[in-house]
Amino acid sequence: MDEILEEELVKKESEEFEERIVEMKRTAKVTKGGKTLSFRVLAVVGNRKGKVGVGLGKAREVPDAIRKAISAARSSIIDVPLYRNTIPHEVLGKQDASKVLLKPAAPGTGIIAGSTVRAVVELAGIQNILTKSLGSSTAVNLALATMNGLKSLVSPDKAAKLRDTTISQVLRGTRKEV
Repeated sequence: MDEILEEELVKKESEEFEERIVEMKRTAKVTKGGKTLSFRVLAVVGNRKGKVGVGLGKAREVPDAIRKAISAARSSIIDVPLYRNTIPHEVLGKQDASKVLLKPAAPGTGIIAGSTVRAVVELAGIQNILTKSLGSSTAVNLALATMNGLKSLVSPDKAAKLRDTTISQVLRGTRKEV
C-alpha cells in the first residue's frame, strides 16, 4: 500500500512541473568512416512557483536526447526566493564567458529577457524582471548563468536574520537605530 502512495506522489510531483526545450542542436564527430551525427538538447523544467532546473542531454537520436535533458533538468532543480512576483534584489550570474544581470522590476513590467533567459525565469515563476545578457550568447552558458544568478539570491527574511534587522529595514534600506 505504501508503495502505491509513493508512486502517486512521484506522479503528482512530475505532473506539476512544466518542461520546455530551449535549444536542439545537431553535432557531428568526424571519424575515418565518415561523420557520426548526434543531438544535443537543452531543457528547462519548472513549476512556476519558485522551483526551476536546467539540463543538457546528448544522444544519437532526438527523443533520447530530450529524455536525458529533461531528466538532468529534474535532478538540478533549485528553489528561487520570490518577492511580489519578482526577485528580492539585483544579481549577476556568471558561467564561463556569459554573464546575466537580473534586476527586480515593478508590477506590470513583465519579463524583459532574451529567449534562453526568459525560459528559465518564466518557469521559475517570476513575472516581473529586467535582464541583460553580457558576454557570450551561447544558449547553454546563458541558461547556466541565469541558474547561477538565481542560486545566489537571498530571501528578504533570511537577509534580515543574517543582518539582525527587520524585513522592512532590509527591503527599504533604513538603518537600525542603536
